[in-house]
Amino acid sequence: MTPAPDISPAQARQFMDDLTALIAHACAEIGETSPSTVVRRLKPDQSPVTAADEASEAAILGGLVRILPEVPVVAEESIDAAAPADLTGSFVIVDPLDGTREFLAGRDEFTVNLAIVTRGLPVAGIIAAPKQGQLWRGVIGYGAERLRLSGGGADRSEAISTRPWPDAPVAAVSRSHMDVATDKFVNTLGPITRVPSGSAIKFCHIAEGRADIYPRLATTCEWDVAAGHALVVAAGGIVTTPLGIPLTYGRAADNFRVPAFVVWGDPGKANTVKIRP
Repeated sequence: MTPAPDISPAQARQFMDDLTALIAHACAEIGETSPSTVVRRLKPDQSPVTAADEASEAAILGGLVRILPEVPVVAEESIDAAAPADLTGSFVIVDPLDGTREFLAGRDEFTVNLAIVTRGLPVAGIIAAPKQGQLWRGVIGYGAERLRLSGGGADRSEAISTRPWPDAPVAAVSRSHMDVATDKFVNTLGPITRVPSGSAIKFCHIAEGRADIYPRLATTCEWDVAAGHALVVAAGGIVTTPLGIPLTYGRAADNFRVPAFVVWGDPGKANTVKIRP
């Protein structure tokens, strides 16, 4: 099996407008579906999936065949049905509707996530929040920006960046998946405001300087993290394991699971905090 060619950050940047339009189209597909009437079911892990998840993924996969025809794709809703691919080069990782519980509850925090990963590291990421009408994207080495979703596309870009650790820091935390270890770690940071939300929107808050840290010391999936990882790093932050080791992606043997991670807006602050294993 021949690995896909490597996609550098410079090459990823060339694809970003087409990929942004594709994600905007997937957001429009989701917008056609009502959370109150959408067909839904439980997956084997008891997490919900809906017709909106599946419509978004179908739109993204169809577009990727055109935009990046030689690049393997890891997508949440089709991962079990897909043939094993060689992920040692570049691949795309997709979460077509991150925060399905938020979507079904009628909240505006669900997102559509896409990242380009090269040799285990994310080089570019896009996160869109359809109900908020916003899209964030970044390419490592080229910066990050926020755009407005409008009419099935995205426009009005504005550069964004993380901020230095402030006197009154903000922790982005999960509304649905807060665990004991994460709660204990946040407490060690001293006085800090917790802002709970769902989905990958927490990465966006770090990237645009609205929050300063997002810890998750419990297991999640690569498609929940990769796009946000690229976005935050492009905006000036870092994403590591709790021990400060870089996260890597494409671990099919581990079922694409991420044991734990911490997102820092200010890399300098990360160097001053020790997290006990």
